[in-house]
Amino acid sequence: MTDDKNSLAASLFSEILTADQLLRNRLSRVLPKGMEISHFSVLNHLVFVGGERTPAQLASTFHVTRGAITNTLAKLEWAGYVHIRPDWDDARRKMVAISPSGRRARDQAISSITPLINAFVDDLGVERVRNVLPVLRDLRLKLENE
Repeated sequence: MTDDKNSLAASLFSEILTADQLLRNRLSRVLPKGMEISHFSVLNHLVFVGGERTPAQLASTFHVTRGAITNTLAKLEWAGYVHIRPDWDDARRKMVAISPSGRRARDQAISSITPLINAFVDDLGVERVRNVLPVLRDLRLKLENE
């Protein structure tokens, strides 16, 4: 029984990793010119939370190093998509907020990826997607908590 369980686990993770790679490739092709998935993710998150975040909070949210998020934020700031200011209460920290042009870029990215994502849902079937979401969510939560 252990071999069956090992094979099932390996197949599950192989499918998830391959699907992730293929989806990232497709998303990268339809995102607006110059926008990377990491840029979109940060902009989308800032719209969702509706306020400022520190680079450390963003790094934690995306499970990346502070160096990685600093690199992404530098590119977003250079593009004019985010504003980075000192934290008035703690000069060692910075605060990040989405700019109006960042919000427009995020909205354009949403418009670009929505047809692709909707086509996948249509192809797979709404009910099948609805059924798999709890499993994927539970897996994500388990991985986040370890």
